[in-house]
Parts: sequence; structure tokens; C-alpha cells
Amino acid sequence: MAGALARGWGDRVLCSDSGSGRARSLAEELGGEALDSNVEVAKRADLVVLCHKPYQLDAVAAEIAGEVKAIASVLGGTTIERLQAAYPGVPVFRLMPNTPVAVRRGIVCYSPEPEPDKGLEAHVISLFERLGTVVTLPESLIDVASAVMGVTPAYQAVLVEAQVDAAVRHGIAAPLASQLVVETMAGTAALLEARDYDTLGVRREVASPGGSTARGLAALEAAGVRSAFNDAIDAVTGWSKPK
Repeated sequence: MAGALARGWGDRVLCSDSGSGRARSLAEELGGEALDSNVEVAKRADLVVLCHKPYQLDAVAAEIAGEVKAIASVLGGTTIERLQAAYPGVPVFRLMPNTPVAVRRGIVCYSPEPEPDKGLEAHVISLFERLGTVVTLPESLIDVASAVMGVTPAYQAVLVEAQVDAAVRHGIAAPLASQLVVETMAGTAALLEARDYDTLGVRREVASPGGSTARGLAALEAAGVRSAFNDAIDAVTGWSKPK
């Protein structure tokens, strides 16, 4: 996610890592500096974006808490309360982006703390708005929202693969099938956005009664497409059906 964010912003970066070499590669790609420690990043940056593993929160905070000026966290499952405990007295912002931020078409979910610094908050929001759409929502919903927008790029990729494979089985070359599916997916997304997300209206424009689209939709329903997505979000959130 650090790479996706940095590529979306396109600015020179100040970054560090745990020795993987990714920070150096990112700095070489975008310009900027790969610094030798997290402390150096904290000293030089006005805002530090945490992109490490959630379990590393306390260890990283122990390094930089005395130097960092403000924190933007994209750590999954890490509440504002946990961030404030790790960084007492430091402004913290909890955000959850998805990977299309790399091409500035991402969704970023933002859960504000109860009393944010309004000036700093506006600056952070404007920074992330460069990457796509920022949606503000209560923290109680951010994990569920992440289970929708965070994983959807992978789901959409699977849907593309499935449609391409089906088209290839009927004689269309894979590159052409990929272009047909991906461009249609992009166009459908734009159409839904223009129609205020009226999925039923867009679907009915294509599916005439008894027609080929209606038969295809019936086949998807029979195969359990809706229940599959319900099961997927339950799996991601760890939700269990009541017995």
C-alpha cells in the first residue's frame, strides 16, 4: 500500500523500511530519499504515513513518538484509540485506501477522531483526495467498508479472469477478450456513477424480458453469485451466521 500511495501522489518521497530494500526502490522510482531509520523520517516529515504491519504499531511508535508531528495511519484493524495510545498528544488520522489509489482512482475511507485539528484535517483530506474519492464514515463501519472496497480490486480481477476464460473457450483470443471485458467494466462503472448508482436501472436497460442477457443473469443467479459475495464479506470480516 505504501507503494500505491506514493505512486498516486507522484511526489518525491521520504521513506524507510525494515531492511527489505523497498524504500530504496521507491525513492529511485519516484525521486526522494530512502532514509536509514524511521526516526529520520519522523524528524523531517510534517506528516508520517504508517504503512507497516498492524502488529508493529507499538515498536514503531517507541522509535518515533518523540519526533513525529502528525500521523496518518492506513493500518488495518487499528482503532483511533490504539493510535492515540501509541502516539499520545500527536494528531492521528485513520484512513483505509484501496490499491487503485496508485492510478488516482481509489477509494479512501476516513474515520475522524472526536476533536480533530480542523486545519490539519483539511490538509490531510486534501492530500488523500488527490488519490481518488474520500468517504467519511463512523469508525464502527470502517472495517466493514474495508471488506467492501479494500478487497474488491481482487474480486474484480477474478471476475475479469472468469469472463476472459469463458470467452476464450468460445474462440476469442485472450488479449481481445481482456480488452472487451475491462473496457466494458470501466464504462459500466462510469455509467453507474452517472446514474447515481442505480444498478437496477442500468441492468434493466440491457436485459430485455426473455432475452440473452436475462438468460445469462439467470445462470449467474443459479450458480449462486449473490450468496458467494455474501459468504466472501462474511469471511473477510470474520462474521459468523447465528446458529
